[in-house]
Amino acid sequence: MISYLDLQYKDNLHVDLHLPEIDEFDLFIYFHGGGLERGTHKKAEVFAKTLAKNNIATASVEYSMYPNAKYPDFITDCAEAVKWLKDNIGNYGKCKRIFVGGSSAGGYISMMLCFDDRYLKAHGIKPTDIDFYIHDAGQPTSHFNVLKELGKDSRRLIVDETAPLYFVGTAEKYSPMLFIVSDNDMFGRYEQTMLMVKTLEHFGHKDNVFLEVMNSEHCKYVYKADENGDGVLANVILKHLEKLN
Repeated sequence: MISYLDLQYKDNLHVDLHLPEIDEFDLFIYFHGGGLERGTHKKAEVFAKTLAKNNIATASVEYSMYPNAKYPDFITDCAEAVKWLKDNIGNYGKCKRIFVGGSSAGGYISMMLCFDDRYLKAHGIKPTDIDFYIHDAGQPTSHFNVLKELGKDSRRLIVDETAPLYFVGTAEKYSPMLFIVSDNDMFGRYEQTMLMVKTLEHFGHKDNVFLEVMNSEHCKYVYKADENGDGVLANVILKHLEKLN
């Protein structure tokens, strides 16, 4: 694996790019977790190494967070990162397909980019231009820290324009997507994820919506390796990518 660290895509915001040692590859654009207030893009190597062995590059994205950010800064940052990577990945090789995803808060962001088309369209990109989405344990209702910013009880379940679930059914077509959640996830996260999947099914999006339930606590698998040294998250992604080929 070849890594290019701290590539600047926006003032004071960077991407770590981890490439397989071949000239043609797919690209996984990843947004880290941490409740939109903590976390780092510096831990992706665990699963990036496994993806690289399977000819998939990983771009781990830094984005604005609370308390310095406000809604929707973190979403617009990530949309800009997608645009920058689409425009510049050709400098590193031939990119065949682009996948977008994230874990926890990053999963919330990836869902917002997938379902609220305004963010990517601001950069001339349609959500369906992305070949595959990986929404890992993200909150499909309004994110609890967005609620906190708006002065609302963060335990409330609100489905408004700050919620990915609000936009389900507003598009006729969606790219294939994978939802990951744990059986012992954050309080209510499993149930909310099931509601998201079922709502997509209600609108006829079943064949291209995949689900993986992990035997874990919330996102404990993201930076773990299995007994063979392979990234657990990478193995889940690879298993479902086989359905696209």
